[in-house]
Amino acid sequence: MQTPFRASPKTVLPEWIDFNGHLNMAYYSVLFDTSVDEAYEQIGFGPNYARDHKHTTYVAEFHICYVRELHEGDNVYVTTQLVDYDEKRFHTYQELYHADGWLAATAEALTLHVDMSGPRVAPMPANIQTRMAEILKAHSTLGTPERLNRSIGIKRK
Repeated sequence: MQTPFRASPKTVLPEWIDFNGHLNMAYYSVLFDTSVDEAYEQIGFGPNYARDHKHTTYVAEFHICYVRELHEGDNVYVTTQLVDYDEKRFHTYQELYHADGWLAATAEALTLHVDMSGPRVAPMPANIQTRMAEILKAHSTLGTPERLNRSIGIKRK
C-alpha cells in the first residue's frame, strides 16, 4: 500500500454543486467514501469480503473539515492514512486535494469490523490484522497529521 494511500483521480460533477455554486457538503463525503473503498481493497475488505466472509465494515463516526471550496469540473484526489487499529476497530485520516495540489478538506473516521449475522462488532481475521499492522508501520512514518482529532465547539476567550 502507498504511504499514504492515494486514490484514483475524480472530477466534481455538475449535479454535486449547491445553490452557492460550490461542491455541496454531502458530496465531500462521497469523495472520501469512494476513495477509501480503493484502500479497503488493499487491506482485504470490499464487496467480495462481505459476500464471502459475511463480515464488513461500518463507519461509527466521521468528521469532515472543509478547508477550501471545490467547484464543478475540479479534478481532485484523496489520500488515506491509517492512524490506529485494534482487533475490532480502525481509525483513518483522509485529505482531499485539488489536482493543483491545494488542500480542500480533511476527514477522519472510526470504523468498526462487523459480523453481518448480528450485526455485531467482531474481531478482524488474523490476516487482516497482520495487514493492518504492516500498513500502520508504514503510515507511522508520516507522523501525526496536524488536523487529526479536531473537535467542534465555540472557543471562548
